[in-house]
Amino acid sequence: MKKSGHTHLFAWIAATALILAAAAGVVWVRNAGRTDAPVSDGSLQKILNSGRLVLGVDANFPPMSFVEEDEDIVGFDVDMFREVCKRLGVELIRRSIDWDDKEEELNGGTIDCIGSMSVTPESAREMNLSEPYIKETLTFVVPGNSSVRWLRDLKGRKIGVQAGSTTQEALEKLDIYKDIAPVLFDDNLTILRQLKTGDLDAGLVDSVAAYYFIYSSSERYFFLPENLGEEKFAIGFRKNDKELRNRVQEILSEMKADGSLGKISKKCFGSDITIVR
Repeated sequence: MKKSGHTHLFAWIAATALILAAAAGVVWVRNAGRTDAPVSDGSLQKILNSGRLVLGVDANFPPMSFVEEDEDIVGFDVDMFREVCKRLGVELIRRSIDWDDKEEELNGGTIDCIGSMSVTPESAREMNLSEPYIKETLTFVVPGNSSVRWLRDLKGRKIGVQAGSTTQEALEKLDIYKDIAPVLFDDNLTILRQLKTGDLDAGLVDSVAAYYFIYSSSERYFFLPENLGEEKFAIGFRKNDKELRNRVQEILSEMKADGSLGKISKKCFGSDITIVR
């Protein structure tokens, strides 16, 4: 039997539809496997929508963050974030946190990020860290009239250290740890004040806090020649807040390039000690 022209037309349309469907399927499968397409986590937009960014700090850690007589939190981190927030177009909210509870504060949403977060494998696992912006050392400080001159002289002495900090971890790794009397405090400033009153024989603190304290004090203090290594500070964000972290990092790089970050550093330290790239 002779096939009609309509039959040929329908066959052609059906074949074409099958080819297009198959091609679409291939495209869908290829796109389904793509991982380079940007996915928004909403962290930056949340800050922009709220009009504020909450910075968590140790408020007893001069000159990075500390309380002035008017009970206002000031310091390098505050000045740095004030400029960051200005460029984001949001208000900076400063919140003093217990350093032992920093991860809970961050993940619980009471703060958006943490200043002066020590860069360690542990902190990198717990948080999304910025690139480091300050480098310092973990240093032993003793009063000027002390007979302690070397690390070995600390045996049997009372050593102040901040609880839950990398300084505590470093102290616990020392061979002489079993022979000293560690005393835990909430912050560096309390340690240095206890050193001043004679209640401690030495304090293991961050060098930025020690230099500021000694510079501001009329008494004499010494650093032991041995320190427990260098440490870098970064900003800690929630693990999934990649967009917020990346935008803040961009702004810090802009501030380093235009000199505004160096100006803030000179105000606090007398020179530009920042290591932002």
